[in-house]
Amino acid sequence: MEVPRLGHSISSPTSPCETMVKNLSLEAIQLCEREGNKSQDSGIAEMEELPVPQNIKINNITCDSFKISWDMDPKSKERITHYFIDLNKKENKNSNKFKHKDVPTKLVAKAVPLPMTVRGHWFLSPRTEYTVAVQTASKQSDGDYTVSEWSEIIEFCTADYSPVHLTQLLEKAEVIAGRMLKFSLFYRNQHKEYFDKARVQQGNKMMPSVKDNSGSHGSPISGKLEGIFFSCNTEFNTGKAPQDSPYGRYRFEVQAEVLFNQKTNLYFGDLYCMYTAYHYVILVLAPSGSPGDEFCKQRLPQLNIADNKFLTCTEEKDGKLVFHHAQDVILEVIYTDPLDLSLGTVAEISGHQLRSLSTVNAKKDPSCKICNISVGR
Repeated sequence: MEVPRLGHSISSPTSPCETMVKNLSLEAIQLCEREGNKSQDSGIAEMEELPVPQNIKINNITCDSFKISWDMDPKSKERITHYFIDLNKKENKNSNKFKHKDVPTKLVAKAVPLPMTVRGHWFLSPRTEYTVAVQTASKQSDGDYTVSEWSEIIEFCTADYSPVHLTQLLEKAEVIAGRMLKFSLFYRNQHKEYFDKARVQQGNKMMPSVKDNSGSHGSPISGKLEGIFFSCNTEFNTGKAPQDSPYGRYRFEVQAEVLFNQKTNLYFGDLYCMYTAYHYVILVLAPSGSPGDEFCKQRLPQLNIADNKFLTCTEEKDGKLVFHHAQDVILEVIYTDPLDLSLGTVAEISGHQLRSLSTVNAKKDPSCKICNISVGR
């Protein structure tokens, strides 16, 4: 859970909510819009006696909710009937200038005991920075409001998906995984320079690197988990790895049992698509007790290595390990430990480098009904 950053010296909002739009929660919260300066023909009058919220605290932050509280003069509590909450996404200088601008969210809530929960996946996204400010208000008999000044503006960031949310994604992925195909190799494509560097500068080892921001925006592994990406999908007609790759013309191949065995834990990481008919499933292979394993235990659903819909390792009577992968999804497998090149082979592929199929920092389609859940993108 992200820790809110409090008390920034930013000028406070100066205009109140104008129109209530939608009931949100606690029988109270409603979306509203505000424009113009204070109380200009809006039916909202100012009254200095109403206390300005002080010492705002935000906690219990999830990917689509938070609790908010503040200090108030006890003598004024009986006069306060409503809270006005101004919630906005924090401006990002690197945001796409051609994308439509996010509409600020204005909330009106009845004066319930604090802390108050604000929840709503339609205006709160995971892993997103927001600003919030508060007014107290008193509704008059004629329907008008008297309001306080706006509080200081506070910044906070919503959290990643929790294991509960990832389990919802997991269940969606299981539906589309399809039948299982046998495979025997994990493979990783890169440029020749990548493998040269591993040999010369990294002791002949491929080293884990931080996962990029591809996939679900709320994924707890993006930008945090360190690992090495592998593929294992095979062509159904040949049973072999495809000769084309988006990532480079040189391929490292390693026997499946080197990475995946009874001493390895398997985790579900994500389900996403890139505005296409086919879907990607991210899985994590972590040697038991490794730092990667400890990271995943706290954040990701763990899978039974011998019985799941995506990637299995089973032992036959003679002790031989047999491996299968799902046919109808593209698996991206993250191995969390360094790996010595001597454990496999590196060779140039005969196919093409199809760069258009790369998933590096790929953004998930937020409109896809197959791979989205109701807590944000």
